[in-house]
Amino acid sequence: MEKVKMDNVIDGNESEGEQSNIEKKNENSLTDIASLDITSRLSNLPKPESVETRHLKQHETLSLESRDNNIQYVSYTSELQMPDIMKLIQKDLSEPYSIYTYRYFIYNWPKLCFLAMHGDECVGAIVCKLDIHRKVIKRGYIAMLAVDVKYRKQKIGSNLVRRAIQAMVEDNAGEVVLETEITNRPALRLYENLGFVRDKRLFRYYLNGVDALRLKLWLR
Repeated sequence: MEKVKMDNVIDGNESEGEQSNIEKKNENSLTDIASLDITSRLSNLPKPESVETRHLKQHETLSLESRDNNIQYVSYTSELQMPDIMKLIQKDLSEPYSIYTYRYFIYNWPKLCFLAMHGDECVGAIVCKLDIHRKVIKRGYIAMLAVDVKYRKQKIGSNLVRRAIQAMVEDNAGEVVLETEITNRPALRLYENLGFVRDKRLFRYYLNGVDALRLKLWLR
């Protein structure tokens, strides 16, 4: 017991300066340990998700949702799909589009056109484009979105929009915009639930005289 006590006593011949240096070293060691502990705890905290990451996760769930509703989501691959897209959109949208309008979007950006299929029947479609806006940013544009009335309220429209947004994210889009009738509450609710915000009101935008709302989603 006597030897243990002597090991913990500072030699009386040591100078006060040496004793002070030892105390400072002990304090520095404690500080280093505390810093390491804080750093370790911070590294375990969840990192905030970017918009791109959130859309990636949403994209991963689409296959599960597809199986639940017996809906298959496919990309545009052939001119043979064009009549189905046109038939569906012409029934649902207020603007009459010519075949040349469809071809402009689909031929130039085929990877941004998706169809929702129930068996051999096309029950939903989305048509988009992506180009440089004001020589600064890549801007995606949702030109057309339609879902057969018999298949609504099954998140088909939301899934089509998510797929289009994911394709735009993979092509480095910075934002996505679209216009919809100010009276189209289901469409406004769908897009706002996906993160779009009301950017601008466009008076008498449509041929029927109805105002439009421009919606925008920032991806960066």
